[in-house]
Amino acid sequence: MKIVQAANFVAPRSGGIRTTLRHLAAGYTAAGHDVVQIVPGERDGVRHTPDATVITMRAPLVPGTDYRVLTEPWRVIRLLAAEAPDRVEVHDRATLRPLGRWARRAGVGSVVVSHERLDRLLNLWTPRPLRGVLPVRAAADRSNAALARSFDTVVTTTAWAGEEFRRVGATNLCRIPLGVDLDRFRPDRYDTSLRRAFARDSEVLLVHASRLSPEKRGDTAVDALAELVRRGVPARLVIAGDGPIRGRLTRRAAGLPVIFLGFVADRDRLAALLATADVLLAPGPVETFGLAALESMASATPVVVHHGSALAELVVPGAGVVAAGSGWTFADGVEDLLARDPFTRRQAARARAEQFPWRVTVDGFLAAHGLGPADGRHPARPRPADGRVRGAGRAA
Repeated sequence: MKIVQAANFVAPRSGGIRTTLRHLAAGYTAAGHDVVQIVPGERDGVRHTPDATVITMRAPLVPGTDYRVLTEPWRVIRLLAAEAPDRVEVHDRATLRPLGRWARRAGVGSVVVSHERLDRLLNLWTPRPLRGVLPVRAAADRSNAALARSFDTVVTTTAWAGEEFRRVGATNLCRIPLGVDLDRFRPDRYDTSLRRAFARDSEVLLVHASRLSPEKRGDTAVDALAELVRRGVPARLVIAGDGPIRGRLTRRAAGLPVIFLGFVADRDRLAALLATADVLLAPGPVETFGLAALESMASATPVVVHHGSALAELVVPGAGVVAAGSGWTFADGVEDLLARDPFTRRQAARARAEQFPWRVTVDGFLAAHGLGPADGRHPARPRPADGRVRGAGRAA
């Protein structure tokens, strides 16, 4: 079978969608399928990887971000017709929505993956005085209902992400958790020399690993460090990532023990950083899964996550803390984790991550395409977990 994956908002060097595309393509190829990927880029081009033919189509930048978006779906549809796929997989819910209608007319099976929760995202970008005035939820419901009608299957990665589709009565919804590279991200990546490059032995090493864009709320990570310092906790924060708000965060962190690494291209170095940290901060309120947090737990480093995101489903007692979205509630979460036995919290984090191998994700996506796993296995899905919310009701 030929599976064509089309995506928008693929960051040029990292990001959840890029990682997901790479692992799915590897799994599909291992199962004997041909994979073509269509992604936005600075210019048109074609390159070949061991697992896919990657077609880059010229696309404009989204203002204030490093994302590019294919704004001319007819160009993508013309390419699809030429490729003659057996299955179409779309990682976008905006400009590439017409691909679902094309697939239906062409008799091609189609899957769309929702990588964000539209109602929460629209609310995040709505000015505070207009929240509750503009019909944000109604607009999201109309868009989600239309998306579900356009494709054979809608995939969400968590129950939280699927709520807005269940609300509109979508009957073609499928939940498939993403996975984590358990071989790359592992506890024995802990590096004493690396730790001492960032913090003294007596200091707490915090990490925020994320693209530096508004929805990731790196400002909350900086505020959490500021609150810990105010409380007398000897802590340092390392921010691994780059993006359009780096300058703003740098100004916010002035005078604080914060180190900006920029984008870490070496994945092994990132794995070592995650394994060496004491706690990872993941304050984004609209995360529908959160691969960085899962990579941290695979590295045996517990996490503090935003209670309003899907990450609350991933966290179990001992592996992390669910906190409301403010610096001081995240500081509470850090202190909660530090008060626990280090070996126990690291063991709990790794054990939770081990429930999310990429093999399960690939099998789930193959099933969504109506294709069986390569060796006849039946994919198992980890059960969602509830986390206790720290500070909920006091901060948002």
